[in-house]
Amino acid sequence: MASKTPMLAKRKSKSSVTVRDVTEADFESILCLNTEAERFLNSLASLSPEQLNRLQAQASHHRVACIGARVVAFLLAFRPGATYQDPNYRWFSERFSDFFYVDRIVVGAAVRGQRVGSQLYEDLFSRARLLKVPRVTCEIDLDPPNDASTNFHRNFGFVEIGRHLVDHGRKTVSLQESSLQ
Repeated sequence: MASKTPMLAKRKSKSSVTVRDVTEADFESILCLNTEAERFLNSLASLSPEQLNRLQAQASHHRVACIGARVVAFLLAFRPGATYQDPNYRWFSERFSDFFYVDRIVVGAAVRGQRVGSQLYEDLFSRARLLKVPRVTCEIDLDPPNDASTNFHRNFGFVEIGRHLVDHGRKTVSLQESSLQ
């Protein structure tokens, strides 16, 4: 799986979490984490091994957080030009020429509250600055609300720039941007 841009080196934090590129050996753990988090994601967010392979091939940034050898979280992001058909990604693609779109960040229940998600975002923001990408984008559920996600993203400077309905009208999302300029 060749990367289109140079990846950051492995990073180890004081809390013994290592953030690194995804390998195929991580796919089983990623699929388990994604299944655990599906209640927070829309119906399009469930993943089969084949879907994960397709997303991996298009992703501009796909990293895992590990404690020891155990994958405890992952972040999957896209840049413009992917053929990804997610309505939120398409919304940002229609409005911006350059960005990172965080399709999903999933942190295992056993490590929530231990800054693992923050380490994945810090890693992404460092890469965005390195590549001079002007913004990181994402969506946050409003209906039903995801207060933990709202507070987490606010700490990274995200602000709402739009809203729309997804998941066949069952969810309202806030489209968010964190400007790096």
